[in-house]
Amino acid sequence: MNIAVTGATGHVGANLVRTLVEQGHQVRAVVHAGRRGLGDLPITFAEADVRDAAAIERAFDGIELVYHLAATINISPGNEDQVYATNVYGVRNVVNACLKHKVRRLLHFSSIHAFDAAPHDRPIDERRPINNGNGVPPYDRSKAAGEREVRAGIERGLDAVIVNPTAILGPHDYGPSRMGRVLLDLYHRRLPALIEGGFDWVDVRDVTAGAIAAAEKAKTGEKYLLAGSHRTVAQLAALVEELTGKKAPRLVTPMWLARVGAPFAQTAAKVMGKEPLFTSRSLHALRNHQQVSHDKAARDLGYQPRPLRDTLQASFDWFRGAGLLS
Repeated sequence: MNIAVTGATGHVGANLVRTLVEQGHQVRAVVHAGRRGLGDLPITFAEADVRDAAAIERAFDGIELVYHLAATINISPGNEDQVYATNVYGVRNVVNACLKHKVRRLLHFSSIHAFDAAPHDRPIDERRPINNGNGVPPYDRSKAAGEREVRAGIERGLDAVIVNPTAILGPHDYGPSRMGRVLLDLYHRRLPALIEGGFDWVDVRDVTAGAIAAAEKAKTGEKYLLAGSHRTVAQLAALVEELTGKKAPRLVTPMWLARVGAPFAQTAAKVMGKEPLFTSRSLHALRNHQQVSHDKAARDLGYQPRPLRDTLQASFDWFRGAGLLS
């Protein structure tokens, strides 16, 4: 099958493209800048920014299935316009291009952050509404709006399915991704303290398998949460220490104190020209979406996420091979 993958140089993209090639598909990687992690693969490339409607239309010519992964993630204040342009208008361009070329199916990658976080005391499943944009970070708002663009396309005759992964870890993390940098910071003992809170962590290989199964099996308009297992940041750090022997910070900063300190951390990082260790937006993620159910994906797709310990081992094995642990 002729398949296009937007965001192909990202963490999920690097894994997805490899799996599709192994399955014998003809893959066209739609890339914005560079070919990081993909240069040696037997695939073709199309240079296109999802914000450029004409370029995306050209990239999808002759394509049967599109996996749309391209997105902008921003946890620091500023750059909201770019986040919205990529995550909303970019989705609109992808939808329109799929309709124009009569693409057989679009598999759209959304996020756990698209969902409304309330009520906090109940597990999130696919019946939970997406957020309405009020009082949530720009990224969360943009991912919900992106889903609405896909729904609008379905109403116009598009065959599309949505998947919503949680926090992704695992191999082939060429960036490395923000989650990958957290693991590397723990390994190199660059974190003075941990922060109260946690998240649902999932293996990139399981997300890839779940997305491919959804593209093959799901009915038009379905959506699936692709989750793993919840761990606090302290529990994640303890697992990293157990696997690598690198001692984790013993100090866990209470959430209220981290929220007070977030503006100062952001200002200090800006002055030093570095990315902040945490922001008010990243703290929002550590407080919300704590209980996530992947029962629907398990039932419909045969989705079976592996233990987090196995994911962390594979992550550090890959980082070691990539020379990032020295």
